[in-house]
Amino acid sequence: MSATGTGQDTTGRGRVVVIGAGIAGLAAAHRLLERGARVTVLEAADRVGGKLLPGEIAGVRVDLGAESMLARRPEGVALARAVGLADALQPPATATASIWTRGALRPMPKGHVMGVPGTAAALAGVLSDEGLARIGRDAELPRTETGEDVAVGAYVAARLGREVVDRLVEPLLGGVYAGDAYRISMRSAVPQLFEAAQAHTSLTEAVRGIQARAAAAQAAGPVFMGLRGGVGRLPLAVAESVRARGGEILTGTPVAELRREARGGWRVAAGDRVLHADAVVLATPAPVTAALLAAESPRAAAELRAVEYASMALITLAYRTADTAALPQGSGFLVPPVDGRTIKASTFASRKWGWIAEEDPDVTVVRTSVGRYAETEILDREDADLVRLSRHDLREATGLDAAPLRTRVTRWTDGLPQYPVGHHARVRRLREHVAALPGLAVCGAAYDGVGVPACVAGAHAAVDQLRGDLGAVRELTAHPVQSPHGGAGE
Repeated sequence: MSATGTGQDTTGRGRVVVIGAGIAGLAAAHRLLERGARVTVLEAADRVGGKLLPGEIAGVRVDLGAESMLARRPEGVALARAVGLADALQPPATATASIWTRGALRPMPKGHVMGVPGTAAALAGVLSDEGLARIGRDAELPRTETGEDVAVGAYVAARLGREVVDRLVEPLLGGVYAGDAYRISMRSAVPQLFEAAQAHTSLTEAVRGIQARAAAAQAAGPVFMGLRGGVGRLPLAVAESVRARGGEILTGTPVAELRREARGGWRVAAGDRVLHADAVVLATPAPVTAALLAAESPRAAAELRAVEYASMALITLAYRTADTAALPQGSGFLVPPVDGRTIKASTFASRKWGWIAEEDPDVTVVRTSVGRYAETEILDREDADLVRLSRHDLREATGLDAAPLRTRVTRWTDGLPQYPVGHHARVRRLREHVAALPGLAVCGAAYDGVGVPACVAGAHAAVDQLRGDLGAVRELTAHPVQSPHGGAGE
């Protein structure tokens, strides 16, 4: 059955309205224009890009939102190339990171899958002797069932002990979702681990199998990629390409109402404008999408209202390079919540991204991040307090005690959708409800993965759905795009 209910392509004729100009909405618009549609993009904010935000501090360009994208998935890098940014693609200058735990900065272990080791030796130095010994019991334990889904933290703790979760899995997952490992779905957040756990009794054996398959595949090239000048350039370049192809992008234009029309198609009310569209792509956060679908699909709206979000803040600090001798080598460090620190991570941005250091060798940029799921008190603090707390933790972790030249605090309220146990089933039900509405598709971080490649893949699947092809949507629903951590940072 086609997504439109007719089997007809609604993207190659007439008008398609895309609601939301984050990277998912822009990627959908870009793909629609390639397919011959007439496209209008409506964005409530006064800018495009969503969580991708370019900025500046002390005269140096930086990212004030996400700073990298997974390069082992092709969608993000391919989109950058398609919009003229091929020459700007740049891998991290260093991928060597640390973890600040048990009172010291310790090298980030190798040989794990999102913190889950293939052998106890892989976590030596991070875990206590008792924690390492507990990993060894995994081979002796009876099978731990995953069922239809299971929390990452609960499953790993049952197999390997809580210390593995608290000291490594939790900070790695927290860096991606700002969530709680004991709530996060293994099926949605770490799908390759979920599939391996179903095939093996021993979790460490499952991890070794994943590692062996990866080695056999001989994946070449960097795992992650950034852009010279910042990943925040990507949505700007996509928007420019959309406009160059004849697409219309209207910012500061929130959509007030979305209704099906008796003659077919959709009526979109936005400000003082009313647009009539053959198809609509909803690329908005779950609460916004829920409000827009409340009249036409109460069941879809109910599923969307159940999606929870976490808030976070990024603190960007610029120092005189001459004052940063205390900073260790590497790209930064992660912080397990169990250690009771304020910051959850720090990125030594000028070390991680060569282009930042090249813009002004006399300025060194460091980022910290604060805020996790259900953690609101810290985000109620004034900007000056967040800077003070970040400087305190940086001093404790690295010895860096210099006064910064400039500071910037960027708050991302409800910025990261949460993927709790059962998320995949919710997405499946939601898409079944959406498929019953001719000429409608959804995409964005709330569904199949929070990274740039996941959002682009979801956008392309949404366009395919409007063409009557549900193959990509079904594949993403069954196999979400894992968003592994890109090193210490956010």
